[in-house]
Amino acid sequence: MTSDTILRVAARGDGVTADGRHAAFAAPGDSLHADGTLSHGPHHQTPPCRHFPECGGCQLQHLDDEAYAAFVTDRVASALAGQELAADLRAPLVSPPDTRRRATLHAEAKGGRILLGFTAEKSHAIVDLRECHVLAPALFAIVAPLRGLLQSLGFRRRGDVHLTLADQGLDVMVSNLTADGLDAAEAITAFCERHGVARFTIDGGYGLETRWEPRPVTITLGGQPVPLPPASFLQATQEGEDALVAAMREATQGAGTIADLFAGLGTFSLALPARVYAAEGARDALAALKAAAGRAQLPVFTEHRDLYRRPLTVAELDRFDAIVIDPPRAGARDQAEALAACQAKVIGYVSCNPSSFARDARLLVDGGWRIDWVQPVGQFRWSTHVELAARFVR
Repeated sequence: MTSDTILRVAARGDGVTADGRHAAFAAPGDSLHADGTLSHGPHHQTPPCRHFPECGGCQLQHLDDEAYAAFVTDRVASALAGQELAADLRAPLVSPPDTRRRATLHAEAKGGRILLGFTAEKSHAIVDLRECHVLAPALFAIVAPLRGLLQSLGFRRRGDVHLTLADQGLDVMVSNLTADGLDAAEAITAFCERHGVARFTIDGGYGLETRWEPRPVTITLGGQPVPLPPASFLQATQEGEDALVAAMREATQGAGTIADLFAGLGTFSLALPARVYAAEGARDALAALKAAAGRAQLPVFTEHRDLYRRPLTVAELDRFDAIVIDPPRAGARDQAEALAACQAKVIGYVSCNPSSFARDARLLVDGGWRIDWVQPVGQFRWSTHVELAARFVR
């Protein structure tokens, strides 16, 4: 390799040469010339989508499968190296194209028409989606009809459109939409009937208002139907969820009692074969988990608890054989400090941010823990967003 050869892709998506030069939209094996132009190598593919690279939904469609998988792994390895840590990194699990089951799009009335799509890279401008290679087909199929509905309802303010594939079909929530009167109600009902929508919710600024839900909407987690609050957090793909759940089941195998921290709707609580204590700060998610566990008579015990303001103490953590933690992107520094001092046998850590994970892992390692293994997961195909699951042991 010469000094002008792209060796890897950095965290923000730029290709990097051996001498530290960066180049946008470069793949490993490309050559970066003195004038800044690129000659494409064997790992540079033709991006499949017409909106690339304008659309901010993807940053890495120019990488072939091998190079993208390598990026997912390197993203985790680089974050750990930044904390002077190393670990056994397993082969990455990357979700296929066309499998995203939840997404937040943005809508805006502009020039007499409705724009609906992701925002452009590093911009608030909306890329009006005409094709998409990451959304599940059922999600993308509703985009064009939804433009027409919003147009007919007189949508004027910029808002968000939350789309989720639930057990019963498509769940839609639109913010900054008012739909008053009989004509609006009939238009929403006709739209939902025509397109098989499971639920349609609006928020005109006074809270959520469900306009259509012929059957209670659920999402199956751990084999159990869980009531699904509108716009709830859910793992982005079924393949990603399966990978993370399998990792946590493996990490905690043999544990009789498990604490599930930042439990959400119960992605892990409902799938772990043990007595589970589930702590979650969002009341609607916790109520859904409690209802599902109660209906199935599972030994899941819930507590409404803000783990940033009131993390579990060392004494509380010591009651459990194993801990599972899945914090937001910021990680869980205060909770990690208590975990570092606890006497649980194992910790399973799920993260959507390798950098905050590595920071928390440093605290655990300094407290006497060892990283047993790390499973990189690429749920957000062709994006720089990387997730992982890890097992810590004493």
